[in-house]
Amino acid sequence: MSANTIIDTAPLGALIRYTDGSPKPPARFTKKLAAWERSNGVGRLVKKEPPRPYPTWTAPASFTLHEGNFSSDGVILVTIMRSHSADSRLSFEVVEEPKVGQIRVLLDFGGSTELLHLAASATAAELWIAKEGYRNARLQVVGAEGDRAGEAGIAA
Repeated sequence: MSANTIIDTAPLGALIRYTDGSPKPPARFTKKLAAWERSNGVGRLVKKEPPRPYPTWTAPASFTLHEGNFSSDGVILVTIMRSHSADSRLSFEVVEEPKVGQIRVLLDFGGSTELLHLAASATAAELWIAKEGYRNARLQVVGAEGDRAGEAGIAA
């Protein structure tokens, strides 16, 4: 499916696979493998952005995938996020949607909503918020009415 389809239909928290359709090169070709990995991967959908008008041009709609973290001794040092615009030539597919009853921890800023964490329960989400210190985060139950539009939620 296209990037536009992901923007229009995929819920926050879904695992998204993207590919350019090329075969994976052998591991011995490290540079080719690194280039292939930049166009082929999996990430969790954490943010959707509408088109943004500027004085001289309009940035297309986009979405951001969280691909992973690098940590040491339990401390996250680097977070890997990758954004794709609506006009991306890559192919996308929803690998897994969040399960009904899971809790999204969301943060609203700059006119958009970002998924901070996907928890198994409200208790786990509240513990995560307390540990991480997000004061303005809100909770949203996956599967609640209005879920896809991002309107339903419960205060954190």
